[in-house]
Amino acid sequence: MLQRIAGLEDELHDVEIRLGDPAVQSDPRQLADLGRRFKLLREIVTAGQQLRGAMENLEVAREMLSEADPAEREELRAEMVELEQEIESGGNGLRLLLLPRDPNDERNVIVEIRGAAGGEEANLFARDLFDMYEAFAKRRGWRMEVLSASPSDLGGFSEVTALFAGESVWTRMKHEAGTHRVQRVPVTESQGRVHTSSATVLVIPEAEEVDVEIADNDLRIDTYRASGPGGQSVNTMDSAVRITHVPTGVVVAMQDEKSQLKNKDKALRVLRSRLLQLEQEKAAAEAAKLRGSQVGTGDRSEKIRTYNFKENRVSDHRIGLTIHKLDRVLAGELDDVSDALVAEERRSQLEADDGS
Repeated sequence: MLQRIAGLEDELHDVEIRLGDPAVQSDPRQLADLGRRFKLLREIVTAGQQLRGAMENLEVAREMLSEADPAEREELRAEMVELEQEIESGGNGLRLLLLPRDPNDERNVIVEIRGAAGGEEANLFARDLFDMYEAFAKRRGWRMEVLSASPSDLGGFSEVTALFAGESVWTRMKHEAGTHRVQRVPVTESQGRVHTSSATVLVIPEAEEVDVEIADNDLRIDTYRASGPGGQSVNTMDSAVRITHVPTGVVVAMQDEKSQLKNKDKALRVLRSRLLQLEQEKAAAEAAKLRGSQVGTGDRSEKIRTYNFKENRVSDHRIGLTIHKLDRVLAGELDDVSDALVAEERRSQLEADDGS
């Protein structure tokens, strides 16, 4: 690892010089890419230098131990134990830092929640998931902004889209993508029978303007009158905006704002992010094909988690985790589940790295 650190120190120095180049500073995309690389390299190099220092101090302590008098040896042995623990901890941390990084780790995320199977009960569950993520965001100090929402007749959401911004937001929220299943007695059930419904969660990295270039002639922009539940008109102006990216067929519609310009801006933000996701999925599929195996397909049809109200239980089927505190999880205490998913991802990465 320390040999790799020496090479990364040279790269860090090179990146630092390039960041001061006027040609780089005038290129927003290159400047953003180099800035992210500089931040990562600085973190790795700092950890490597700390590990190297601890190893050198341990070697010095060992040499001193052979020549020390009895009164000093006990103190040296205690210092050596501390250094060995520091080296073990620092080595494990450095191994994680040296693993291939998810290119979206520094990005904010756009989360789309939709009611799926189960009619109005699915829409109510979609609202529960939205409230859970909103509370989770507050616990972690993230910022949340609702981009669009389609309320259902009983107060749920047939669809809601929100932006989450903050530290490690992609690292945490990417594991929420998939189909979530709920088992409970719906408010619409008169016989007290338990029903199973579901909602889907889509999590995509937010794209910056420099990430995706969109030509104006590739867009078809339609305006129309915004509508509420049941299709009734909610204003008299054509403020709602529907943008179609003609080359890919991706369509984004926004109507929450009274201003057509604001709806257009929000729609373009979501469109850029969806196009970035398409580019990344295409690249991942091509890389997987070259390796002869499919990697990271992100199949959203698979039920990733079940919320059972009768047993106050949450079960994440991907990692075999079951906890009996559904009420607290829905209140935003998602940390136990999130921590376990992040830890499993890191364990798998280290396992793959050891086998490579």
